[in-house]
Amino acid sequence: MEVLVAEIGSTTTVVNAFSLGESLGFIGQGQAATSVLEGDVTIGLEGAIKNLEETAGRKISRKEMLAASSAAGGLKMCVHGLVYDMTVRAAKEAALGAGAVLKYATAGKLTRSDIAKVVETDPNIILIAGGVDFGERETALYNFEKLIDACPDVPFIYAGNVQNRDEVKLIAEEKNIRLYIADNVYPKVDELNVEPTRKIIQDVFEEHIVHAPGMLKIKSMVTGKIMPTPGAVMTAAKLLAEDIGDLIVFDVGGATTDLHSVTEGSTEIAELMISPEPTAKRTVEGDLGVFINIPHIVERITLEELKREFPDAEDLIVNAKPIPKSEVEIAFIERLSRAAISSATERHAGKLVDFYGPAGKKTIATGKDLTAVKFIIGTGGALTRLPNRVSIMESVLEPASSTRLGPRKTAKILVDNNYIMASLGVLSEVYRDEALTLIKQSLGLA
Repeated sequence: MEVLVAEIGSTTTVVNAFSLGESLGFIGQGQAATSVLEGDVTIGLEGAIKNLEETAGRKISRKEMLAASSAAGGLKMCVHGLVYDMTVRAAKEAALGAGAVLKYATAGKLTRSDIAKVVETDPNIILIAGGVDFGERETALYNFEKLIDACPDVPFIYAGNVQNRDEVKLIAEEKNIRLYIADNVYPKVDELNVEPTRKIIQDVFEEHIVHAPGMLKIKSMVTGKIMPTPGAVMTAAKLLAEDIGDLIVFDVGGATTDLHSVTEGSTEIAELMISPEPTAKRTVEGDLGVFINIPHIVERITLEELKREFPDAEDLIVNAKPIPKSEVEIAFIERLSRAAISSATERHAGKLVDFYGPAGKKTIATGKDLTAVKFIIGTGGALTRLPNRVSIMESVLEPASSTRLGPRKTAKILVDNNYIMASLGVLSEVYRDEALTLIKQSLGLA
């Protein structure tokens, strides 16, 4: 049996074909430009399937097709909670882990300017949180009522104080608002519960993804869910971590660098933590892309430093291509990719901090602990195709003595050689065991 998985991106549509059953394996990949501007994304999909069949040298069955998408700007979300470091942070973790593009987040009661920014953002979903269970109630209800008046056509997810559920439902019925109820993302102090909300976000995305021209046709063509592409990568990462252990996944793209981590951290660091972190965490660095956002990475490295390695750096920046061709172009993108994942890791991972009080020095841990990570995985165009991709990822490894809570030098580097991790996250929703085997094949583990 053959299954197609389409990834409909903002610029490129990719279709991967897999053989299931006794002949389990990766058949091949086809690509074409995403055809949003033509008014119908199915044009690009057909082009990618045609390219796949030309590469494979035969027709591929379309009887079963699944899909992921980030077309039409991806899954845009706004989240609103009570305390920024508590319910707002938990809501953000849920949104990012589901594959959303987080456009705006607020803490406390919304102001008129807050509401204006939400309307300007034009979100696909609005997430309302706030209050631990049986704690503060007023803020979440106030924000919900204000936002449904401002954004009556947007689906809402409520994931706050359980005591507000009945009231929220009544308000939604009166206003004829699409409402989804999830478990509280922050039910108790120092307890995160983001997975139920992540699942609902992905379900809502699939149900309401009609913003890109032709997406209704895509829905009629696929036989399963349409997932947000970053959420599909996280799904694959979580599936793989269950089998091989704690891991992180880098995805360096032209516009962003995504870092997914699936780890509870070390028991030693856990005792020093001052606030909870989710087991599965995703951060999106919107300023760290190796094509569209080259100027931001150059600024971090400094042009002066780059010119020591690349005397013609200014020309390389001006004439950058989505896919580098010459040796010097490739080496330049490798240098930018190294800087991108270094910055992404620094922002994603936590650190140890010493402070002094009446009882003397005390050490605390803040942020995500990556010290127990066993595997570092590269996916995406840069980290699956650049010649020195392994050494690029090795550059983030920290010695055991480091106060940064990044991955240690004992971690093993793996590459998604077939560039299929997102597709397999989608496939795993229907064929879990087969998807796991295919991921391990692509990583050289099976």
